[in-house]
Amino acid sequence: MNKFGMYSDKPSISFESHLEGLEEQVRAAFVSIRDYVKSLGENVVEEVRPHRVVYAKSLIFRTFLDVQPKTDSLIVSIKTSRKESPEVLTVKNIQQVEDLKSQIRNAYQTIS
Repeated sequence: MNKFGMYSDKPSISFESHLEGLEEQVRAAFVSIRDYVKSLGENVVEEVRPHRVVYAKSLIFRTFLDVQPKTDSLIVSIKTSRKESPEVLTVKNIQQVEDLKSQIRNAYQTIS
């Protein structure tokens, strides 16, 4: 039974469940992105969805980052504006995450 006293056959989805089955470097990159994004500010919201993890700014839920895990890579969408298409990149290791940090910070600061 769940906290609402109802039975559910839907497995619960967690950040950790997205790490299962990922190659080691990809898993490390995903954790690195998560740690970095959460360090940007207390208003960062992490929403774990069935096939991806989305990061946004608090109550108004302005999405600035979307990470979709694949076995051998992460599909990262960085969004700086609701009017523009997000920049979509493929990440396979920690070094590529380091290269993205300034773009992620900029998206966090400019999304409105």
